[in-house]
Amino acid sequence: MKTRVTELLGIEYPIIQGGMAWVADHHIAAAVSEAGGLGLIAAANAPAEWVREQIREAKKLTDKPFGVNIMLMSPSADEVAKIVVEEGIKVVTTGAGSPEKYMEEWKAAGVKVIPVVASVALARRMERCGADAVVAEGTESGGHIGETTTMALVPQVVDAVKIPVIAAGGIAAAFMLGAEAVQMGTRFVATEECNVHENYKQFLLKARDIDTRVTGRTTGHPVRTLRNPMTKEYLEKEAAGASFEELEMLTLGGLRKAVVDGDVKTGSVMSGQIAGMVKDVPACKDLMARLMAETKEAVKKNSFLVEE
Repeated sequence: MKTRVTELLGIEYPIIQGGMAWVADHHIAAAVSEAGGLGLIAAANAPAEWVREQIREAKKLTDKPFGVNIMLMSPSADEVAKIVVEEGIKVVTTGAGSPEKYMEEWKAAGVKVIPVVASVALARRMERCGADAVVAEGTESGGHIGETTTMALVPQVVDAVKIPVIAAGGIAAAFMLGAEAVQMGTRFVATEECNVHENYKQFLLKARDIDTRVTGRTTGHPVRTLRNPMTKEYLEKEAAGASFEELEMLTLGGLRKAVVDGDVKTGSVMSGQIAGMVKDVPACKDLMARLMAETKEAVKKNSFLVEE
């Protein structure tokens, strides 16, 4: 399945693994790339040298293209921006800010830059500053989110920019909305190569369609996670008008608790609304093959165009 995105990134399938903090290390990134997609190492708030080490470890596992996701609010962002150039990384996705100040250096090094956007205005701005593509991420996604749904956001972004648009969500539906690839996070958490704690995977496998909650809307930093005692307490305090500092203390270090320690009661178990459809833990290679087969079947089955 060829699109402008597969050609741009040199990948077989139009599937990009999300840059999930504490989750997306060299193991999952290399596995997704080996399976034909684009794997990503999530820099998050990690020290820059940890990112360099992860890049080098991924290179030992695959000679296929893989990238780095940089959270631009991180205190290590400037250092990581240089490391991706030094280590020869050719794809960078960005979130939590604008990558404009790094564009000149990245472009000179041949880096493809793909910012994650939650609005048409930001997509246009990214195109003007030289982005090669954008990821339109809707409110259904896990982790930090915007307000617009993918169904509404993707076609508006596609209409607004000339560069390729990648949708955070289902493949067949994304293509019908005009996207040329998808970014997937939650589904890749439940894979053999993903190194999250087994408790996290099992919690995800047991989730139903109604089991995600969004905390932090009143603070301006909404985050979608699976509901647990922590989210219940957070939402109760949020509704009662608790201060930002009090709410922040509830989630401080929460993602690490869930991913590394397996604490799915007080940890932050980030997940998209698709959680209810995740029912098994396949190898990345098997998952990718299944996704592509299901996509082709869905497009064929749901084609309403008829020849006169």
